[in-house]
Amino acid sequence: MNTEAIPATRLHAFHAFIAVTLLLIGNLPAADAPKPEHHDYVIRDFRFRSGETLPEVKMHFVTFGTPQRDAKGTVRNAVIILHGTTGSSAQFLGTNFAGALFGEGQLLDAARYYVVIPDNLGHGKSTKPSDGPRGRFPKYGYHDMIEAQYRLLTEGLKVNHLRLVIGTSMGGMHTWLWGETHPDFMDALMPLACLPTEISGRNRVWRRMIIDSIRNDPDWRNGDYDKQPNGVRVAHEVLYFMGSNPTQRLKEAPTLAKADESLDRYVADAMKRLDANDVLYAAEASRDYNPGPELEKIQAPLLAVNFEDDLINPPELGVFEREIKRVKRGKAVMIPESERTRGHGTHTITAIWEKHLGRLLKKSEP
Repeated sequence: MNTEAIPATRLHAFHAFIAVTLLLIGNLPAADAPKPEHHDYVIRDFRFRSGETLPEVKMHFVTFGTPQRDAKGTVRNAVIILHGTTGSSAQFLGTNFAGALFGEGQLLDAARYYVVIPDNLGHGKSTKPSDGPRGRFPKYGYHDMIEAQYRLLTEGLKVNHLRLVIGTSMGGMHTWLWGETHPDFMDALMPLACLPTEISGRNRVWRRMIIDSIRNDPDWRNGDYDKQPNGVRVAHEVLYFMGSNPTQRLKEAPTLAKADESLDRYVADAMKRLDANDVLYAAEASRDYNPGPELEKIQAPLLAVNFEDDLINPPELGVFEREIKRVKRGKAVMIPESERTRGHGTHTITAIWEKHLGRLLKKSEP
C-alpha cells in the first residue's frame, strides 16, 4: 500500500490511550479484507485484582477467519490484536489496517488465520464504567484486562494457543505482559509503540494531568454527573498533544488559526464519543503496568517496534535498547522519523512496519 497517496489527515491517527487520536482512522469498511463478524461473550463472576467483583463482564469482539486445530486439538492459527487506551476494535477495521493485512495473500490473510480483535475491558462495546456503575466501577488495571482477554479466548472461543499476540500502544504494553503471564501460550509477540518499563517520568506526568483534570473538576461529582464535566476537555487536549510529531503538526496547522481549528475539532469530536468516567478509568488502568522485573520469563520470539518521533516513548530514554537484551528471543526495531511517520500514531500505519511483521511470522513458524 502506498501511504504517500493517502492524505496526511487520514494517516494521522492516534489510537492508544495516550494519544490515540480518537479520530479512529479507518472506520470505513475495508474493501480488500473479508467482512468482520461481530460477537459478544459474557464472562461470569469476574474477580478483579483489587478484590472487587462483577457478576458479568461483557466482552465485545470481532473475528476474521476460522480456527484451525492440529491432530492434538491445539489451535494453530489464532491471532489476537489489542488496541490502545480509549480505542476499540473499530480502529483496526479500515483500509489502513484490515485492508492491508487480512485480505487474500496478505500477511494475516483471513483464509489462513483466525483473527480475534476484542474491545478491551472498559472500552468500546465491552463492559465499562459508563454502562451504569460510573464512579463505582471496579478499579481495573492492565492485568485485569489481560485476564478478560484470556478468558474470552479460552472459555468463550475455546482457543488454547495463539500464533501471534500483537498490540498497539496500550495493546503493545499488554503484549509484553502476555509474554510474561502466559509464556507458553503463543508462538510470537509484537508490541508496537510502547516500552517494557513501569509508567514513570513524563509518561506518568501526562497521564496524571488527564486523571487530575477529571477527578478535580467539581462537576465530576464522583462520577455521577448529569453532563460531561468540562475537565474532560483538558484530558482530550493532552491526548491530542501527545499523539503526533511536531513536524507533521506544523504542516497540518501552519498558522495560529489553523492550529486552534484543528485542536477544537478534535476535542469536539472526542466530547461526543468518549465518556469522562471511561477516559478516567482508562488513564488510571496503567498503574499496574511494569513488565521490567520479569522480562526473562518471555519465551516466544518477540519483535518490538517503536518510532523515533514518538513523544510518548522517546528513543533518548534508552529503555528500549537496554531492556530488549533481557528477552531471550527478543529484538527491537526503531523506525526513523520520515515524511510517512506520524509520531505515536504510526503504530496503526501498517505499511511502515508490516515487513517486520512478515519477518517475525517467518522466524516463529512452528
